[in-house]
Amino acid sequence: MAATLILEPAGPCCWDEPVRIAVRGLAPEQRVTLRTSLHDEKGALFRAHARYRANARGELDLERAPALGGSFAGLEPMGLLWALEPEKPLVRLVKRDVRTPFAVELEVLDGHDPEPGRLLCRAENQRDFLQPGMRREPVRAGRVRAALFLPPGKGPFPGVIDLFGSGGGLCEYRASLLAGHGFAVLALAYFRFEDLPEDLNDVRLEYFEEAVDFMLQHPEVKGPSIGLLGFSKGGDLCLSMASFLKGITATVLINACVANTVTPLRYKDMIIPKLVDDLGKVKITKSGFLTFMDTWSNPLEERNHQSLIPLEKAKGPFLFIVGMDDQNWKSEFYAQIASERLQAHGKERPQIICYPETGHCIDPPYFPPSRASVHAVLGEAIFYGGEPKAHSKAQVDAWQQIQTFFHKHLNGKKCVKHSKI
Repeated sequence: MAATLILEPAGPCCWDEPVRIAVRGLAPEQRVTLRTSLHDEKGALFRAHARYRANARGELDLERAPALGGSFAGLEPMGLLWALEPEKPLVRLVKRDVRTPFAVELEVLDGHDPEPGRLLCRAENQRDFLQPGMRREPVRAGRVRAALFLPPGKGPFPGVIDLFGSGGGLCEYRASLLAGHGFAVLALAYFRFEDLPEDLNDVRLEYFEEAVDFMLQHPEVKGPSIGLLGFSKGGDLCLSMASFLKGITATVLINACVANTVTPLRYKDMIIPKLVDDLGKVKITKSGFLTFMDTWSNPLEERNHQSLIPLEKAKGPFLFIVGMDDQNWKSEFYAQIASERLQAHGKERPQIICYPETGHCIDPPYFPPSRASVHAVLGEAIFYGGEPKAHSKAQVDAWQQIQTFFHKHLNGKKCVKHSKI
């Protein structure tokens, strides 16, 4: 009997959905190598491989069989996805156009390294970023430049604004995936996109206030408030939005600072200065990558008091997602400052989830952990930290925690469907 590669689900699935990979029709105890490959929109190639041994019936199920080596080892049912590595160094896998899927090629080859033998079978796994029936609406409302994602079915839906960091542009993949779990999500650009400023040097909170108003006035968004999801620089912007703007009742921060960073933030007649930094303290790793963690001064120092964000003014709870090996800044320390400040003002202590061996860029599940890549604005190779296996597990759990938090505080639900992994 010829070998057959079996995928469950067999057809297209969402990127954040696990897929079961099995092989039938092998010889008893046969040694095989499984390979995956993927091309991004710019043609960059990402590959992974792992060595396995079939059971006595000539079957292989990645949910039960541990990898014997390769890009990873051990029981890792989704390892062939999260272990994808770029053919050219320092290329990070991101989805630029969520309207098209990623096509993951899977191959089964006879034997093990260094030279696997003949190709036994292959299959393709189409991984979508827009569920059937989901709507993507480009937003050009006043000054706001964004993309709104609406789930299938009849609204209104709980609303979330999603902000990325200092790379700029419009990043839609996290928003599109989150919308698949029942939220109306606005992926919001704030510089380096269309007619927005090219540089991050004149940031005004009124722009973000306009985005909040847009969401609250949208007929498909369930009021009277929305949530915020921010990563890195986008995280401290979300803290400022929650602290100064109305209509926000739940805020999630992924590796964010409790002070305003990078550039002063203006709102009406108020200016929040940036956290004092010293680029002379940039460190270079043995591999030649830059790390910025030591460039940031302590937010609790007297000279930084004006840059601290008064998050005690916020009207809703916070969830801090922390990578404990974040090499960009001291995310765990910042979350602790937030907790102490809120408690000192008699406010609810934030939920803080710390993930060991996890770096700065915590993406939705199954994106390969980015330990280092070239920064879109700086043009330099930045070291972000994290160990791939631990980081990938953190991404799966953090994604569930984010959904649970928003469902609880925006939708009144206590739980969500949990990953099979």
